[in-house]
Amino acid sequence: MSRIDLNADLGEGFGRWTLADDRALLGLVTSANVACGFHAGDASTMRSVVHDAVAGGVTVGAHVSYRDLAGFGRRFLDVPAAELADEVVYQVAALDGFARLAGDRVRYVKPHGALYNAVVHHEEQARAVVDAVRAYDPSLALVGLPGSIVLRRAEEAGLPTVHEAFADRGYLPTGELVPRGRPGAVLHDAAQVAARVAGLVTSGTVVAVDGTPVRVEAASVCVHSDTPGAVGLLTAVRRALEELGVAVQPFAGAGSPA
Repeated sequence: MSRIDLNADLGEGFGRWTLADDRALLGLVTSANVACGFHAGDASTMRSVVHDAVAGGVTVGAHVSYRDLAGFGRRFLDVPAAELADEVVYQVAALDGFARLAGDRVRYVKPHGALYNAVVHHEEQARAVVDAVRAYDPSLALVGLPGSIVLRRAEEAGLPTVHEAFADRGYLPTGELVPRGRPGAVLHDAAQVAARVAGLVTSGTVVAVDGTPVRVEAASVCVHSDTPGAVGLLTAVRRALEELGVAVQPFAGAGSPA
C-alpha cells in the first residue's frame, strides 16, 4: 500500500466542555469526522472545527449519529427508517453549511458509534443511511466497515464507498469490532497501535483478540479522539507510516479543499 488516509472523530465537545485537542489532531489527520450535534458538538464547535480543518487542508466529513447526547451515540436506538434518514440528512446539511462558509463542503459521511456498528448488519437502518446520503448528495462517499451491509447497499445505490480500519480498536475474528466494555476493545499503547497500522498497510491484515489474523482492506484508518493519548497514538502512527514510505493522503474520491 503506497498511500493511506488517517481520520479522527473531532468536534465532540459541547458548549464549554471539550473532549479532545482538536487542533493538535487536525495537524495529524487527513480527514476529520466532525460531530453534527446529535451525539456531541454544537453549532459553534462545528463551525470552529470545520474552519480549522479547511484552513489546514483536511477533508471534512459528517459524523452522523443517533440523537443521543446523553449516551454519546453509543447506545443502539430502534429508530424508524424514515425518521433516521431524515435525521442523517439534517446532520449532513448542518455541517455542510459550515463547510461552505469555510470555503469547502462536506466530502463524505461516516456513521458514529452504535449507528456505525448497527449498520454492519441492520438492513433497515443501513438502507436509511444510504437513502439519506443519496438524497442529499450522491457524490458523497460513505465510510464504513469492510463487509458491512451499509457499504454493500451504498455500492448498489451508486455511492462512492470507503473501507475503514481502526488503529485503536480490538477486532473479533469475524472482522467486526470488539464491543466497548469487553476486554481488548480499546488499544492504548502507542507502539502497539503503530505496529497494527504498519501491519495493515504492508500485509492487509490485523490481529484479532484471539490472535488470529483478519484480512482488512482499507483506504482509511481511524483513531478515536476520545481514546486516552489520541494525539500520541496518531503521532506514532504517522511516524511508522513515514518510515515505511507510505504517503498519508485523503482517500481517493474525497476531493480536496476548494
